[in-house]
Amino acid sequence: MLPHNRHFYKPGAIEKYVLKGWQPEKPVIDVNTQVTAFGSCFAANISNWLSKRNYNVLNKAEDAGRAYVVACGEGMVNSFVILQQFEWAWEDKVFDQELWHGYDTQSYGYDPEVQAQTRKMFDETDVFILTFGLSEIWYDEPTGNVFWRTIPKDAYDPERHKFRVSTVEENKANMRRIYDLIRKHRPDAKIIYTLSPIPLQATFRDNSCITSNAVSKGVLRVAIDELYRELRDEGVLHYWPSYELVTDAFAQPYKDDRRHPRDEVLDFIMMLFERTWCVDSQIDDVEQLRGFVIAGSAAGLFPGVLQRICETKRSFRLQRVLERDQLMEDPGTDKALRGLLGVLLEAWQRDEKDAELAADEAP
Repeated sequence: MLPHNRHFYKPGAIEKYVLKGWQPEKPVIDVNTQVTAFGSCFAANISNWLSKRNYNVLNKAEDAGRAYVVACGEGMVNSFVILQQFEWAWEDKVFDQELWHGYDTQSYGYDPEVQAQTRKMFDETDVFILTFGLSEIWYDEPTGNVFWRTIPKDAYDPERHKFRVSTVEENKANMRRIYDLIRKHRPDAKIIYTLSPIPLQATFRDNSCITSNAVSKGVLRVAIDELYRELRDEGVLHYWPSYELVTDAFAQPYKDDRRHPRDEVLDFIMMLFERTWCVDSQIDDVEQLRGFVIAGSAAGLFPGVLQRICETKRSFRLQRVLERDQLMEDPGTDKALRGLLGVLLEAWQRDEKDAELAADEAP
């Protein structure tokens, strides 16, 4: 069922209306699990969050070296280049031309030392988190090889360097090949595919960027879903709905650039990921609910005044808000919001009372 806004104003709504069907039977990541996350820049958010929470993220380790999945991991935005990293590291596939260029147009070659570092990282990984970003690609027409990103201006040859939108079938095949390589070399590893919610900044098509982005994301989402439905019974491949969490669960989730999700929204999605996937998460139901209200307030789902109140956890201020005659225009939504805030208020008041008792009992 597609939820009304008021349905999101209840504890557990995100799990029911977005995460349903995508949660593992039980969390699999503990402090000893070795995780590697790369792909579109949304993967960096997952890496940074887990690393700060003291989980073992290999691509954030000090000895990660010069591996490209570390140095430019968040710039690997299409399934072709992500596959290239696995084929190069594990199958010794070397491409016959320069395909990988950094942010400053510098060329990344096929350095054996970097290859060995990448292979070592992959060989030790227990959970792969791969984020796919777009289906628009630049490629070399004579060979069919796909570039990491657009070709540097001084190397561009209009006779052979071409642009196109890759197909569902191509992306599905790439994702299946990645899956097969991981199963071959790391048969016990788990695989989590995600779709980045960050839209295209520009398109090389002759239509608007907004409509091109819809196609770009749609192609990848269909490819992931078709592959997941084929392989789900093996229990190895999983999907994390970061795309849907950003684009459908909040009213105004993006910053003014209309590309990057608000920090509060990202934090909440990372909290959800940790509680869903991590064995040792210290985030309880009340803390997650508080994070949801903060994110929803920042993104226009809830009244903005609630953000500051939830950040400071002041029960008396929340009580004053609840004493207002009307919080939301729709009566059903207003009632649902009061119920959600009542859960927070009761929990905070209980914590404050416990703190007072502990202070009184202290010597």
